Amino acid sequence: MTVARSVSDVLDDHVTLEVECVDRMYLNVYQPRLQHVNGVVWFFRGHRGAAFASSALMDPISKAFVAQIHRFCRDRNVPLIDFVKGQRKDDLAHEYLVKFQGDGQAQEGVLFVGRAQEKTRVFRTEKRRNLVTGATYPWIVPATAVVNQFYVYCVDADFGPFFLKFSSYFPYNAKLCINGNEWAKRQAAKAGIGFTALDNGFADCQDPAGLQRICDRLSPAKIDALLRKWLRLLPHPFTAADRAAGYRYDLSILQAEFSLTQMLDRPVSGRILFEHVIRENLDLGRPDKVGLIFDRRIIRKGPRRTPGRFRTRVLTEGVTPSLHVDYKHSKIKQYHKEGRALRTETTINDSGDFGIGRRLCNLPALRQVGNHANRRLLDVERLPSDPTIGADAFTALSTPAVIDGQRAPALPFTATRTQALLAALVVFHLLPHGFRARDLRAHLAPLLGRPADSMTAGQLTYDLRRLRLHGLIARVQGTHRYTVTDHGLRLAVYLTRVHRRLLSDGLTDMLDQHALPTPARRHLDRFTAALDTNITEHRLIA
Repeated sequence: MTVARSVSDVLDDHVTLEVECVDRMYLNVYQPRLQHVNGVVWFFRGHRGAAFASSALMDPISKAFVAQIHRFCRDRNVPLIDFVKGQRKDDLAHEYLVKFQGDGQAQEGVLFVGRAQEKTRVFRTEKRRNLVTGATYPWIVPATAVVNQFYVYCVDADFGPFFLKFSSYFPYNAKLCINGNEWAKRQAAKAGIGFTALDNGFADCQDPAGLQRICDRLSPAKIDALLRKWLRLLPHPFTAADRAAGYRYDLSILQAEFSLTQMLDRPVSGRILFEHVIRENLDLGRPDKVGLIFDRRIIRKGPRRTPGRFRTRVLTEGVTPSLHVDYKHSKIKQYHKEGRALRTETTINDSGDFGIGRRLCNLPALRQVGNHANRRLLDVERLPSDPTIGADAFTALSTPAVIDGQRAPALPFTATRTQALLAALVVFHLLPHGFRARDLRAHLAPLLGRPADSMTAGQLTYDLRRLRLHGLIARVQGTHRYTVTDHGLRLAVYLTRVHRRLLSDGLTDMLDQHALPTPARRHLDRFTAALDTNITEHRLIA
């Protein structure tokens, strides 16, 4: 097995499994009719028949809801835990999940309920005065407050671990957090597809195509069904009459992650990839690159400039690097997962960044954006990071080879005749009908400092044969004319410029002691002086 030498090598030859999937999703669970003042007023006056709308009417509902949660935990022996400051909720949830799975008695259930105080949007009452009569009256206004939030951590037979976070204060908005990879694992197991699990992903699979079809099936309807199922099982702040009157929870997308997991055959493949990615792509955060990755127009000036910071961040945790690219409220993260896989994740925190609505029904359009961004990032990373292409082309040109059974003599890069031939190709590319051997003689002789009649037909045939076999020119069928190929033009333009401007002029700059020193010359002189000092200090002078 060969060792990968570039990003393209790794992605083309060393990926054993590739899976695209919806990853973590954080969803708003809310009552659409209770998100504005008029809707709240109508709920109490029009629906419940109160004489006036006041936050005093909210307090009994809140107390009853909290009492239901305590009773639910007590009757079902579900732990009720107060989160402490700095505590990682995910770590605690993992402990309870391991214990739940170890019992092996049920496929689904409530792990525990956690309580924490957090700032949230609420409605309050303020007193207002009638300017005519002077009497005071209550008025509902939006506000914020620090109230108890109840995190209900559960395991579902289809979705696996998830949690619902309820606010204990009106209008009792909630949050739903799910993981699409965990849903896919359970669906694959039900379909009889054998796989090896990776933390939040798949390490191996007997049927990769079938697994991808499963991942693609996660739909808004399935997520909505999960919410409806558990709202029936858990305490609910609204009565059956409220729900029958249309006060039902709806879902919108607060945050969505879309992952591309590419399992690698060996850990060294991942390390090689990240070495190239980090070295060659530190400019990924530039507006032009961000626009290419997200397929969006970036406006840098004027009143409609694209908001956000354009940057590339390389973070190191221990010895595992990760690459981050930001765009407005969204970002892409790429890292070496568990030393076994390349993980690319696009996290969209505001679907409006892409002109897409927040309702859950927009998940397919948002998934297309996320998956597209992951792929485009990999495409951008391929562009500058495959030196083997250039190395192979240079080697093929400058060494003899047998091509299609014919011996192709070399075209040495530094040879005067090679440079003259390449310079001639740059000119001949402009000829609409190609060129002939006599055209080559007329152009090549002055470049070599020779009279045209001194060049024999055999010498020209030899040169044309070399150029043709190396793919720099192609013969026009049925004629004695030749055209310059695209490959030949690229090589000719680049190699002649390198020889003239970099090699010849650069060496002149380095060697001409009478010329004014350039920055490159000064750097070389400092390096030479430092090297001499180092040799002296170590007494290595012969």
